[in-house]
Amino acid sequence: MDISLYFDPVSPEVFEFSSPTDHERIFDVIKAHKSDETFPDLDFIKLAIIGISEDRGALLNKGCAKGPDHVRRYLYNLYSHWKNLAIADLGNIKRGHAIEDTYFAAKEAIAYLLSNNITPIIIGGSQDLTYANYLAYEDIGRVINIAAVDPLFDLGNDENELNSRSYLSRIILHQPNFLFAYTNVGYQTYFVDKDAVGLMKNLLFDVHRLGKVNLDMEETEPMIRNADILSIDISAIRASDAPGNFNAVPNGFYGEEVCRICRYAGISDKLSSIGFYEFNPEYDNQGQTAHLIAQMIWYFVDGYMNRKDDFPEDNKDFMENYVRFMVKVDDFDDELVFLKSKKTDRWWMQVTIKNNVHKKYKRHQFVPCSYNDYKAALNQEIPDRWWKVQQKLI
Repeated sequence: MDISLYFDPVSPEVFEFSSPTDHERIFDVIKAHKSDETFPDLDFIKLAIIGISEDRGALLNKGCAKGPDHVRRYLYNLYSHWKNLAIADLGNIKRGHAIEDTYFAAKEAIAYLLSNNITPIIIGGSQDLTYANYLAYEDIGRVINIAAVDPLFDLGNDENELNSRSYLSRIILHQPNFLFAYTNVGYQTYFVDKDAVGLMKNLLFDVHRLGKVNLDMEETEPMIRNADILSIDISAIRASDAPGNFNAVPNGFYGEEVCRICRYAGISDKLSSIGFYEFNPEYDNQGQTAHLIAQMIWYFVDGYMNRKDDFPEDNKDFMENYVRFMVKVDDFDDELVFLKSKKTDRWWMQVTIKNNVHKKYKRHQFVPCSYNDYKAALNQEIPDRWWKVQQKLI
């Protein structure tokens, strides 16, 4: 499959903004799709940047289609601290005649990368492009989890409408459905209808208020580690740190907090694509938001380059890399099984799959958790994370 047909090269202006140095910057090591060169050879590539200059699905944020090249200008000038960084910039997905054409091109390109074990780093464009990212996993037949850093749930009011504020409804209603779990990190209560919170809980989705997340940022690590896709709406970052969005608001994550979340995403062996959406250069202040997104991508790459390959597998040899803890909870038939990685000290819970019908969910039986979940079990409390996965597998 020749995915180069779906891409325009990176704008020459990006390279004018960058220049070679005596020390390796990302500009010096990235294989970029330039107008005067052939499409990058993807052999041995592990990370691929994709720009999607599409904003027809944006609500009140037209202009975010111009975001990808503005981010590149700052990203290319950051220093590369890694040996053998195998990264390519494929350019921007061609804007289709209709928005559905852009979705199709993005889906096809992302599915190709995923099937070749290449992790896409998507720079939007509007957040409805997450739907195209999701469809790529349908193409390769993988049931997945999605995590979103977002002040809203993006459920919309019309199930037939697809835009940046309703894409999640389209994913939930899509058939056949390949969504196993959804996690929202950092929703802001005053923007969310209380009935929507109830709906999310009824669907057994994990939703976490900004205030609760800020109390202990380390607890976001297992939330992100459970995801295959991470979708980041830039409006989740406070306007003082990321003004480049029509919908920017006073409260939200600080810049260093979202960089930390991006590094958590990078070090997760399970996460296989990440997207940055809703950045609008028309509202940016001296490139501040573009520069922050570039640093977020840098932290994701840093995490990726430090992956330890410790996601559990259900075989005897692999399990030798874990310490196994069995916890008996009163009035509960089965013991809770906790695993602690000998490599990283990270924790998982194992949920037993007894029904052959659910074998397609086998990769979801290992639930990322924290030491706090283990302590809760010792205090005779069943962790919420365990309950939700167990109910889905019944």
